[in-house]
Amino acid sequence: MTVDDWMERYQGAVMNTFGPPQGVLVRGEGAYVWDADGTRYLDLLGGIAVNALGHGHPAILDAVTRQLGTLGHISNFFTSQPQVELAEKLLDLVGHEGRVFFTNSGTEANEAGFKATRRTGRTRVVVAEGSFHGRTMGALALTSKEAYRAPFEPLPGDVTWVPYGDVVALEAAVDDTVAAVLLEPIQGEAGVVVPPDGYLRAARDITTQHGALLWLDEVQTGIGRTGAWFAHAESGIVPDLVTVAKGLGGGIPIGACIALGDAGSLLQPGNHGTTFGGNPVATAAALAVIATIESEGLLDNALRIGDAFRDGLADHPLVTQTTGRGLLVGIVLAAPVAADVQQAALAAGIILNNATPDRLRLAPPLILTTEQAEHAVAVLRQMLDEVTA
Repeated sequence: MTVDDWMERYQGAVMNTFGPPQGVLVRGEGAYVWDADGTRYLDLLGGIAVNALGHGHPAILDAVTRQLGTLGHISNFFTSQPQVELAEKLLDLVGHEGRVFFTNSGTEANEAGFKATRRTGRTRVVVAEGSFHGRTMGALALTSKEAYRAPFEPLPGDVTWVPYGDVVALEAAVDDTVAAVLLEPIQGEAGVVVPPDGYLRAARDITTQHGALLWLDEVQTGIGRTGAWFAHAESGIVPDLVTVAKGLGGGIPIGACIALGDAGSLLQPGNHGTTFGGNPVATAAALAVIATIESEGLLDNALRIGDAFRDGLADHPLVTQTTGRGLLVGIVLAAPVAADVQQAALAAGIILNNATPDRLRLAPPLILTTEQAEHAVAVLRQMLDEVTA
């Protein structure tokens, strides 16, 4: 069947929550995917920062196959070896004692974090403008984009919005009634927006002063995406809550709410739960992803290849700025033509994202090679030229 055949079937069977698909993909290998017509694409979006090891990586395939053949699903009346090992590994990577609650997605990880903030006895949460934290009712209440929130209001929570990166505004908003400040170390959905140096340190100081939690959403930035295990690491701070997902499972659905220090005891028996969260297959996959990032030196690769993208595109006349760290790359354009560039790139065999009208987002697999990056930069420069002409 052709792409058009599958698209017709899609429209008759699948809810129209995402709009028309950009294609019908049937196979992937490494950093490439193929559609139903046999066209090959270089995937610079990685399932929106999910496919950390690309497509069909043998480490994930082996881990999932072996675990399914041993123990697939159990309820959380029990635990399993990979669940315990992954919790220990995440705490080791973040570098602090705590406790982990496993989920199936980033949205669910943020729901767990939201419930944990209520256990402080306070209800107000301070969140940055431009944020994205999920689509469920709780996570949506913490998501900035008005178009996402408005159809479902009133939403839960007592949320105060502040400009992202503005320490003065954050100081003014936080007082002794605030349960938590929720921030992304780099805003992904907004187009890879990086805050000023010292912003996270200031947020840590402000929240500590008022007895509030500092909650960092690392769903997109965590697990090696920025060339470090967590994007907040370079700030030297210890947050109270860290939420992760996306790249953690390398394509297998898993998320985690990591509660550090005293925050690890906020959620107690009966306060929260999940049927599938932390299942043996997903946690085994996540352990394989982490082990492969370590063994193949993919943190360094993310830094090197990410810099190649930024350096290779920064001097184009249509590009005003390149942003991000590691393989979370933002390209800021001088005109609102990001959608045109994205469509032109897709037609040329490159998958990327038009995050906003004037911003492109790249989040390719951490395994991307120098040769693949050089090819992508050449194609993107050509597409930028065509849009400019």
